[in-house]
Amino acid sequence: MTDPAPPENGSAGPEGEDDGWVERVERRTGKTIQEVVTLLVLSLTAVLTAWCGFESSKWGGEMSIAFSKASSARIQAANAEGEARTNRGYDLTIWATYVQAVASDDTRLADYIEERFTPAFKVAFEEWQANDRNTPGPFSQPSYVPPGTEEAAELSAQADAKFQEALDNNAQGDQYSLLTVLFALVLFFAAMSGRDIAVWVTRALLGIAIVLLVVGVATLVTFPVII
Repeated sequence: MTDPAPPENGSAGPEGEDDGWVERVERRTGKTIQEVVTLLVLSLTAVLTAWCGFESSKWGGEMSIAFSKASSARIQAANAEGEARTNRGYDLTIWATYVQAVASDDTRLADYIEERFTPAFKVAFEEWQANDRNTPGPFSQPSYVPPGTEEAAELSAQADAKFQEALDNNAQGDQYSLLTVLFALVLFFAAMSGRDIAVWVTRALLGIAIVLLVVGVATLVTFPVII
């Protein structure tokens, strides 16, 4: 129902009728502005909520990929460690036979075995001899690195890094999810401000919604983005 038109100049009417009409127009104008602001808040919040859901999903995907890479690196590291243990066991067997040959003064057998040292063990053996055999044996030399040892260490470090990356991605996805909860509160207060209740209550609810929206946007701009 439209507001009544103002009385024409010179027409008779109760005293203060003009003031009442102006008051009704101002109240209607204020309500219209509030409705427009509420609509803008609801629309913007709906878009931001969708964006947060998208980013949360993307970060969840990155988390899964990082976990998969970490698992793959763990398996490869285990294989490399197995290779290193096998090579170390072979060197131990050869070394034990060499020690027995030396103890038996079988120089020919000792020379034969020494020629069959693996490259990694040979380097450590020569270093051990150069140090006048002051250490318990070649295996205690820093230069003794059987094949697979360095690769296992590198893959283990890679697996640790990917696992931590997965945890970071999961945390970032959780932050986006929490932000959707904040925007849900904005939608709640903005929607409640449109109810047919006291004017001061509707304005208070809308004010709370706007404050929460500003806080959410300020927080959102600090988050990393994945497209």
